Amino acid sequence: MIGAGRRQGAGQDQASWPLPKPGSPVSPHDSPSPCFFTRFRACRGAFRPVGAVMTVIMTVAMTMASPLFATLPAQAASEMVDRDIAVLQGLDKVTARISTFEVAVGETARFGTLLITLRACREAPPIDPPEAAAFLEIKEVKPDEEPVTRFSGWMFASSPALSALEHPIYDVWVTGCHDRK
Repeated sequence: MIGAGRRQGAGQDQASWPLPKPGSPVSPHDSPSPCFFTRFRACRGAFRPVGAVMTVIMTVAMTMASPLFATLPAQAASEMVDRDIAVLQGLDKVTARISTFEVAVGETARFGTLLITLRACREAPPIDPPEAAAFLEIKEVKPDEEPVTRFSGWMFASSPALSALEHPIYDVWVTGCHDRK
């Protein structure tokens, strides 16, 4: 187990290892340990207090940075700009053909047996990293059957796998948003 090593012959936990005192000599010849790096790095598979020190440093750094990260999602969500049209791509897995099509907000497009309705499309402003998100409702319509909702939610252009349509024949994803020309 990492970090569960013991000092040779002492029977003490790694937490009891003394750290070098300021001004103390630190060289292979002055070290009482047969393995010079036992205090600083892994020696024979056991990790020493440096790992604990790094954990404390990382904890302090993350605690100080957490207020910065807490405000980012709220700012990003408020800065998204509403657009009129979403640009979508669809893959027919049987024929291996990709189709690009546009859907306006409130309208429905057909892709194979799917009916895709766009409820909203938002895009990050040009000064931010590119991101587009669309709220889609996707229903499958088969002959002589009731429509079945296959997807309802936000799809993101930057990470299509985050919320994806799960269908055996079709894949649909968002590539961008724009306004009417």
